[in-house]
Amino acid sequence: MKNSRQFPFKNASLRLQGFDYSKPGAYFITLICKDRIHRFGRIEDKNMILNEYGEIAHNEWANLYTRFPNLELGAFQIMPNHIHGIIILNDSVKPGFTPGFNTEILDKTDDSRPTELIEPTNRPTARVDSTNRPTARVGPTDRPTIGDIVGAYKSLVSNGCLKLYKEKNQMMGRFWQQDYYEIIIRDSIAFNNITNYIINNPEKWVEDEFKNKK
Repeated sequence: MKNSRQFPFKNASLRLQGFDYSKPGAYFITLICKDRIHRFGRIEDKNMILNEYGEIAHNEWANLYTRFPNLELGAFQIMPNHIHGIIILNDSVKPGFTPGFNTEILDKTDDSRPTELIEPTNRPTARVDSTNRPTARVGPTDRPTIGDIVGAYKSLVSNGCLKLYKEKNQMMGRFWQQDYYEIIIRDSIAFNNITNYIINNPEKWVEDEFKNKK
């Protein structure tokens, strides 16, 4: 088994060449703050304590499904200077949706990427309630890509945080590191492993390679 602290970055991609990122499937996304600045809060007793900027990041992620009609959210975790989350694209949004793993996604995924990445735990999967949703803000036939979703999220968070910085007469600077990391989740084993990695991330903060600022 590979060292869990090398995951997901050693095998993550800045896009799998030729792959259609608008197709149904599950994707593990990692976003990092510019220069690894601790924007979102702190780890205390192995728990993430969100500040007001972290609350914006949390709420905008949890509300992504209101903007995209074919999106479901798996586990996600705000860390002091980065975010991990699972985005699930589906042909249609249904309450209680359980992610399926599209065979075309499995066939096109780079075989060099490991399936068993981290030690599974008995902790429950963190999910966002998919019931009683407000109307989506884009058309029902639109097929947004993962890039569209991530780009929208990054803009929403940076704009929301910029407003707070301006209210305090402070300079924010560039908020996000350019681009993002992704892994196409190939099967239910990988889905569960990645979910556990996300949930347990605050407990591993002392080992986190992104803990220190550049």
